[in-house]
Amino acid sequence: MKRRLLALTAFIILVFMTACSEGSSKTEAEKKGEGQDKMKVTSTTAQIGDIVKNVGGEHVEAESLMGPGTDPHLYQATQQDIGKLNGADIIFYNGLNLEGKMGEIFEKMNKEKPTHAVAEGVPEESLIREGEDAFDPHVWFDIELWQYAVDEVVKGLSEVDKDHADEFKENGENYKQELTELDAWAKESLHEIPEKSRVLVTAHDAFTYFGNAYGMEVKGLQGLSTESEYGIKDVQNIVNVLVEREIKAVFVESSISERSINAVVEGAKEKGHDVEIGGELYSDAMGEEGTEEGTYIGMFKHNINTIKDALK
Repeated sequence: MKRRLLALTAFIILVFMTACSEGSSKTEAEKKGEGQDKMKVTSTTAQIGDIVKNVGGEHVEAESLMGPGTDPHLYQATQQDIGKLNGADIIFYNGLNLEGKMGEIFEKMNKEKPTHAVAEGVPEESLIREGEDAFDPHVWFDIELWQYAVDEVVKGLSEVDKDHADEFKENGENYKQELTELDAWAKESLHEIPEKSRVLVTAHDAFTYFGNAYGMEVKGLQGLSTESEYGIKDVQNIVNVLVEREIKAVFVESSISERSINAVVEGAKEKGHDVEIGGELYSDAMGEEGTEEGTYIGMFKHNINTIKDALK
């Protein structure tokens, strides 16, 4: 009797342990289903984050440090940002000194985990040089050049997650095809603007790549970085162009104060030339997440339509 009781007890314990094991396995599976096995990817700008989402798909948990209206030139990382960077499996940033106040952080992170400057994948001969050792960092405004950033993301994700490298490559090629179609549409749309009126006046010099790619003359009050100052002479030079070329619209930027552009509008008015604000362009930041303008393609379309409608 005692032997039977021991056997029964052992059987019950075995069944209990098996059930716990199955329950534990199921819990792990559920955790994976909840995304806990995904590669954690932290990007600085939303433009880069959008590439990560398109390339990584269901295999990545992507987040960006800089949201709508954020100026990356002046951005200083918070303790929360440092936590996100420390918790990431891989980090992507623009480079070319766009995130000018975060250089030391990237150097430190690069010693601990893969940390990639995507814009530095663009061939140097295709970059706009601004001084002996400086380049214009706003490469996302030339779609052909931005495709090099896609390649950098594909390469980076594939090195960390080799099992899905083929999928990352395929996603990257599909996304680049969408960008190629966007590029063709942009050129066709801006061609509707009379050649004389193809002058883009903005608060800072973020659109030079854009101007080169789409045949527009670009005038910015401030330099490449919003840290640079502008003066009365800069305003007057812009005003003279507007009057001489009979340009009817200038543009504000989502990440920069309207104060500088308003000075241009007032300066033109004093010379008897009426200029209106043609609309708001996304320059260093994109729109709200969850909106069309919160994607790179949607942001680019918004800018093209805004420029065309104001200058056409």
